[in-house]
Amino acid sequence: MREYLNTERIEARKRLVVERTKDFNEIYEVFDRNEAATQSERCIQCGDPFCLNKCPLHNYVPQWLKAVSEKDLEFAFKLSNEPSPFPEVMGRVCPHDRLCEGDCTLNDGHGAITIGSVETYITEEGFKAGYKPEFPGITTDKKVAIIGSGPAGLSCATYLLRSGIAVTMYERSDRAGGLLTYGIPNFKLDKKIVERRVKYLAEAGMELVLNCEVGKDITFEEIADKHDAMFIGVGATKAKKASINGEQAPNVYKAMDYLTAIQRKNFKLSYDKKFDYKDKNVVVIGGGDTAMDCLRTAKREGAKSVMCLYRRDAHNMPGSQKEYKNAMEEGVDFTFFAAPKEIILSEKGNAIAVEVVKTTLGAKDESGRQKMEEVKGSEYRVSADVIIMSLGFDPEVPSFLAENGISTNKWGGIIVNEETHETTTAGIYAGGDCYRGADLVVTAAYDGREAARSIVKKLLR
Repeated sequence: MREYLNTERIEARKRLVVERTKDFNEIYEVFDRNEAATQSERCIQCGDPFCLNKCPLHNYVPQWLKAVSEKDLEFAFKLSNEPSPFPEVMGRVCPHDRLCEGDCTLNDGHGAITIGSVETYITEEGFKAGYKPEFPGITTDKKVAIIGSGPAGLSCATYLLRSGIAVTMYERSDRAGGLLTYGIPNFKLDKKIVERRVKYLAEAGMELVLNCEVGKDITFEEIADKHDAMFIGVGATKAKKASINGEQAPNVYKAMDYLTAIQRKNFKLSYDKKFDYKDKNVVVIGGGDTAMDCLRTAKREGAKSVMCLYRRDAHNMPGSQKEYKNAMEEGVDFTFFAAPKEIILSEKGNAIAVEVVKTTLGAKDESGRQKMEEVKGSEYRVSADVIIMSLGFDPEVPSFLAENGISTNKWGGIIVNEETHETTTAGIYAGGDCYRGADLVVTAAYDGREAARSIVKKLLR
């Protein structure tokens, strides 16, 4: 260990841009054994590890780095899979630069350990070696229903099944995974990775009910009557609006609608052909990871030009710097300090341009972030054939919440006890984006895990 003086940080190898933009295959290669061990040997084994503390799941990062450096893959696999329901997913999609790697002690002059890539390596190589997540089978008479099969729901199911509790998961879509399946493109997360984890849960005893929307295809009360507890993890899929003139034009689209359509296309399922943007000038408004996903997807779909409009600068973008860098490499154009004021329409009512105003950053607000200020008289237009709005998401509010005494806050988030994740109705728990608002996969996984632990404690006490 502590080889940081002799060994530099290395990134996982990426496929060449000219190759990767022709398909939707993952762009990063998985570390080999030597690369993973060499990076792990750089860890200085901090007494108070910042990486562990910054991780929402509190992954045993120093411990599994040590195991990898000692070539003990089986122990590393067990350590990695204990606090995390799907570390091979987190290794791919977490914004490591903002979390574990961002707080690595070696950032001070030496470069952080490539924690995310080692995390991916551990589970992928572990699976190849025949290791599997351990489940005891259904050993109790307790049953829990989970509404939503996204990261929060899958995480909750994982920890319930580890305790021998039967799980039935209800998903309104045709595949499990939620955001992991239909919201994150293949070039970041191959869907076989998600399907593999779902398969393990099914083998452990989870019953998966697809194409079943609670409140429509089955009532909430029917589910409640058959189970001892429930977990709600329905995400946040209601797109935020810019509240500007013209945004209702037929060629102004919501980010998640676009990503879902193209994923359906990649699954070789039916999809709306209006989302084919080949040879079109595409403008994406927003600066988060979902915006980067839309931009990079449009490049792969053969758009004539792809531009991102963001009202602040690159440093203040809410998404991962890694994804911004990848989008830059793939030929996306970025226009910073540009806030949309209006969608310009043709006589037929189609969007043909975005009128923006230049912005600048002024004094800091209460949170310490600089306020955005508009520059008077600086308006100009950006032509577009297609406009994608990627301004974030709010939770949808299913009618069955209020009907069953489950309270929500002013923006639709489910109110929970932060220690137990129980809602205002006893025996019903919630977590993920439907509680937090649009957030990270890792925080949804944390909520699902902690809710499961509370359910286990209550049902098996």
